[in-house]
Amino acid sequence: MLKIGVLGAGHLGKIHIKCLSEIPEYELIGFYDVNNDVATSVSEEFGIKAFQSIDDLVDAADVVDIVTPTIKHFECASVALKQRKHVFLEKPIVAVPEEARMLSQLAADVDVKIQVGHVERFNPAFVSIENKVNNPMFLEIHRLSPYNPRGTDVPVTLDLMIHDIDILLHIVHSKIKNIHASGAIVLSDTADIVNARIEFENNAVANMTASRISMKKMRKCRIFQPNSYITVDFLQKKSEIIQVTDTPDYSNPFAMIFENGSSTKQLIVEHPKIEDTNAIKMELQCFYNSIVNDVTPIVTMNDGIAALDLATEIDRLVEQSLNCYLKTK
Repeated sequence: MLKIGVLGAGHLGKIHIKCLSEIPEYELIGFYDVNNDVATSVSEEFGIKAFQSIDDLVDAADVVDIVTPTIKHFECASVALKQRKHVFLEKPIVAVPEEARMLSQLAADVDVKIQVGHVERFNPAFVSIENKVNNPMFLEIHRLSPYNPRGTDVPVTLDLMIHDIDILLHIVHSKIKNIHASGAIVLSDTADIVNARIEFENNAVANMTASRISMKKMRKCRIFQPNSYITVDFLQKKSEIIQVTDTPDYSNPFAMIFENGSSTKQLIVEHPKIEDTNAIKMELQCFYNSIVNDVTPIVTMNDGIAALDLATEIDRLVEQSLNCYLKTK
């Protein structure tokens, strides 16, 4: 059994605490939060110890689960790594790429596991189709949310789009060739809606939109590849695969058969079986397995850095476009 402690007991931190309390392989030793009122409330709610400092918690733990605001990720992860503790680090990995490189160097000097919390990798809807994605050539991705002040300390790319950036880089195995991006500031001090077009060297293209000023939530990804079309609804946990086959089943009166020039093809619609799982609980469980079995975590530090690098470049282009707009007014 591994002793694990949580740094940060805000909205997401409380979810992590609840999930960890339900994973028998972990011994949840407690948490630390800088807000004393929050610490008292969470300690009473979950019946667990509220540590008095980051150092005290890190000293007592084998594993440190960091769920603080992004700007504190580097500080907390540095303390844990210097004490040779395994680290689960919520997304984005840190606030800026420079910190990510420093953290990577620090991690290279210690023999511990680090996993970044890109939770959509564990979303059962994505898991159900992951092995069907083999050569994506066009992707349309939307992640829309109503306005919530929580998370507005960072641009919408780091708050929301970062999820889809990780998924994109995970399934498109090619270097990026071009990036185009634009956005708008509506309610906060940083971009609230961003659209990015990512072009890869293998000619794959992704069109991504993230918004935190929408009237309703949407978390959808559409993947087009030779002979198939795949949809993933991360929010509703649904997926669909539409495949084109060269072998029509004429014996099936309900078969969707169509003529395509000189050939006849059939559309086959598949709704994969989706397990009713908790993605956060699954990622924390998988991290435990990577530690005890000494295997590479599913979402590595390099994955987190790659997602942060792309998000940062998108932000730079958005800021550039906003500055150009303001100069023309």
